[in-house]
Amino acid sequence: MADINDRVIIVGAGPVGLVAAASLLNKGIPVLLLEATADLAEDLRASTFHPPTLDMLDQLDLAKTLVDQGLICPHWQFRDRKQGVIATFEMSQLEGETSHPYRLQCEQWKLTRAVRKLVDEHSDGILITDIRAEVVRQDDSGVEVDTERKDGTRETFRGKYLIGADGARSVVRKSIGAKFEGMTIPEIFLSLSTHFPYHEAIPDLAEIAYVSDPEEWLVLLRTPSLWRVLLPTDPNQTDEQVLDPTNVERRLQEVMPSEKPYEVAHKTAYRVHERVADKYVQGRVFLVGDAAHLNNPLGGMGMNGGIHDAVNLTSKLYDVWHGADLSLVSRFERQRRKVAIETVQAQALRNRQMLNATDPTERAEFHDDLRAIVADPIRHKEYVMRSSMIQSLRDLETVD
Repeated sequence: MADINDRVIIVGAGPVGLVAAASLLNKGIPVLLLEATADLAEDLRASTFHPPTLDMLDQLDLAKTLVDQGLICPHWQFRDRKQGVIATFEMSQLEGETSHPYRLQCEQWKLTRAVRKLVDEHSDGILITDIRAEVVRQDDSGVEVDTERKDGTRETFRGKYLIGADGARSVVRKSIGAKFEGMTIPEIFLSLSTHFPYHEAIPDLAEIAYVSDPEEWLVLLRTPSLWRVLLPTDPNQTDEQVLDPTNVERRLQEVMPSEKPYEVAHKTAYRVHERVADKYVQGRVFLVGDAAHLNNPLGGMGMNGGIHDAVNLTSKLYDVWHGADLSLVSRFERQRRKVAIETVQAQALRNRQMLNATDPTERAEFHDDLRAIVADPIRHKEYVMRSSMIQSLRDLETVD
């Protein structure tokens, strides 16, 4: 086993931090993972895996595990709540561009569980849970992180480099003085999970459907075991009002009337932010995932973008570990910030704009454009290349 000081420290053991750990271990670099929660989350968060993410996970022998437990989605839709299908985008357009020409619907905790097993079984992987990072600092030879456990026990860990994958309220981001400017979307997002069979009740429904409406848009996502419904909600309501069972039942009945009351397996209400850190790198400390950028979930790019951050960073860190100048990592920052601002946020905001449009003329223009894209094989492929995040990964290779 490597010396405890001779490794990369990763703060945060969500899917992004865990993939960073798996990638480093796969390259022969020891890691120490620090996670604030007592156990790794197994709740219903992100569920969409895009093709290039699965290609990356192939390199870690993880993609097949997810595919075996997930739902392969060969196409996805923009719909109108009254008109039905507006445009269906075929993932088969990506044949030859990826080993996975589809979206995979698979709960993120299945990835978390698989990577944790990999880390636990690796002699150079250490995961410590129920420990909170308090302060990060660095010098010319390494980094230190002060931690505290729930019982008040304090401990300082030292390593060569540190990756902050500790989410929206990142301690690591604050420690390097990075600004996190942006905006908060006005609506509260209400996410509901139910066993109701929308695929049987709604004609021609794809497993992934973005449904526009001038009064209330929504998103329907199918997972292997249930359907998830995403609805915008009045921000003036309290969480208790939004999640009140009577209110939840009313809203689900408005989406699709059911003779039986809806069985809700999971519900949550959250505010959505569009923010990008002004720097991802300071010396030996790096930011990835939600610690570096936040965006709305329309398009399923949050977790995927974070995994792309992790893979990009660890490939450069491998070279640095073996003697390359530390300045090489600055290219990671230039590449991934560009993608976060120009691709991920731009696409997520455009998706929200299309779903949320109220002006009849504007809505008709959006719909006509989507139909025209699908009807044109070249534009259809270009659109799917962008929405699947393949094109952004190729574009960033031109960033010096």
